[in-house]
This record gives sequence, structure tokens and C-alpha cells, in this order.
Amino acid sequence: MRIKDGFLLREIGDRTVVVPVGAKTLDFRCIMTLNESGALLWRSLQQDTDQSALAAILLAEYEVDEAKAAADAASFVATLREKGLLDE
Repeated sequence: MRIKDGFLLREIGDRTVVVPVGAKTLDFRCIMTLNESGALLWRSLQQDTDQSALAAILLAEYEVDEAKAAADAASFVATLREKGLLDE
């Protein structure tokens, strides 16, 4: 899975946001704000990856156990799916 074309990650002040570009501005009419771990996962999803790889990235970057990393990765992926931001 990966992030669909037409969405960019941008730093605006002290916030990291996802913004639609091009034709996606007609379908996605909001800006999504990401925390540090969300931005890390988003960047990872700019190339083909899977949910277990996302959990491994969280494990490597943060002091969390495997269960927490897996749950956080699953929650992030579920949110992106709900918003229609993933190509799978």
C-alpha cells in the first residue's frame, strides 16, 4: 500500500499537514494535521510498504512495545483508508 497521488505533506509553521493538490482538491476539501509519528508513517507510505513495516518503523523510532507499535500503525492505516488516501 502507498499514499495516493495528489496529496502532499507540508510543514506550515510548527505543524505538519497533508494537503490535496490538483484534481484531488475537488474531492478532499480539508487539511489533515499529523503529529510526529503520523508524519513519519506518511513519509514511509510514499513508497510501497505494509502495515508490519510501519509498526517496525515505530518500534525503531520510539520507545514502545510491539503491541503498541502494531496498534498505532493499524490505527493510522485505518484512518487513511477511511479518508480514501491509500492505494492498495
